[in-house]
Amino acid sequence: MNTALRQWLWPVVVAIVALVIGLCAGLAVDTDRSDAVAAPVATAVDVGFAQDMSAHHQQAMMMCDLVPGDAAPDVRGLVAQIRGAQWREIGQMMGWLQMLGAPLQGAQPMSWMGDAGHRHSGETGQMPGMAGGEELTALHAATGLGSEILFLQLMIRHHQGGIDMAGHASRTAANPEIRRAAVAMVKSQSDEIAVMTVMLNQRGGQALPYPV
Repeated sequence: MNTALRQWLWPVVVAIVALVIGLCAGLAVDTDRSDAVAAPVATAVDVGFAQDMSAHHQQAMMMCDLVPGDAAPDVRGLVAQIRGAQWREIGQMMGWLQMLGAPLQGAQPMSWMGDAGHRHSGETGQMPGMAGGEELTALHAATGLGSEILFLQLMIRHHQGGIDMAGHASRTAANPEIRRAAVAMVKSQSDEIAVMTVMLNQRGGQALPYPV
């Protein structure tokens, strides 16, 4: 290769090498930026709410499963609505806990609600509005109109407890996504209580006292 050709090629080679290095550096910066995802914001309230509300929802699903298949169409429709909504929310809350690296169950239920949580849980870890073992047994044994009335009574009280929990989280959780979800739970469960109250009155039933 003659001298003139070498002199012409050398700047071209240098330019190409510089371009490749620049592209590699740019890709490295972009990769660093994509990998540097901020850790989710969370406090004991965020974690405790997700843990306890998941357990609270699981009992609602159990209560729905205890409604007999020959229940009235409006009750069956309500059961399907509650089951679908709470199943989605359980998945959402378990997803939060996985992202936060937190266990699915808390060691001290309701401690995230402070004094209010202690009043509800007492020594047994009972969450607000939850049905007791004898009530669940009675729901399992009930049939006909009695089954519908008892289901509506227990689910209204259950939703009232869920609203207390979600309302506290909507005011005190650190993660904005969790706060928004808690607000949505308060709204949806309040709407369902209104519907269930009408259904209960139509059947001659009365709401159970709350809080338990």
